[in-house]
Amino acid sequence: MATAHPNCAGTTVSDGRPLHAAALKFFWGPMDCGKSTMALQMNYNHARQGRRGLVLTRIDRSLGPRVTSRIGLAHDAIEVTDDLDLRALVHSRRAEGTSVDYLICDEACFYTVEHVEQMAELVDRDDVDVFAFGLATDFRSCLFPAAQRLFELADEVTRIQVEVLCWCGREGLLNARVVDGTVVREGQQVVIGDTADSAEVHYQVLCRRHHRTGDLGPRA
Repeated sequence: MATAHPNCAGTTVSDGRPLHAAALKFFWGPMDCGKSTMALQMNYNHARQGRRGLVLTRIDRSLGPRVTSRIGLAHDAIEVTDDLDLRALVHSRRAEGTSVDYLICDEACFYTVEHVEQMAELVDRDDVDVFAFGLATDFRSCLFPAAQRLFELADEVTRIQVEVLCWCGREGLLNARVVDGTVVREGQQVVIGDTADSAEVHYQVLCRRHHRTGDLGPRA
């Protein structure tokens, strides 16, 4: 019989997969490439096969404990705080009799490095699949610490293939922070903004050339 906490070779986890088949996978891309949409699709695909998972997020655009996408999809989620231990979360659910086969970790770039270490431990010690989704770089084109650690630890790293375009028509690679109509280069790494041009602080995807020059295009 399958067990939720395998300890010996040859056994399987609760959903019938072979022991040690779990993986940590990181899906990344710039804004508007469909990361949250893919996270919700991943959760749907696994859940419909009878697997049980948890959906988590941090600093979602809704400012609530939900994963939301710009095309209108949404799902309730657990808000990841600095002091949340992902291992304790999974273990507590299992102690209550609820199996946890996978985690969907949206906006993973805003997690702490320790959270990423916990993801890896859940994969290696508890056979929990972890699917992380997030940006790679901030408004300065520097890696987020959590994203860097995911690049270092993940079993699989995939750039989401939905193409996002700069205003010039080139592929959009970088996320610019725009304050009062000007691309800024300094400030806190995480500042809540919007993608609407009318917002005081908003973000715009640019190609490398126009991110470096701060050119927001004719509409600006």
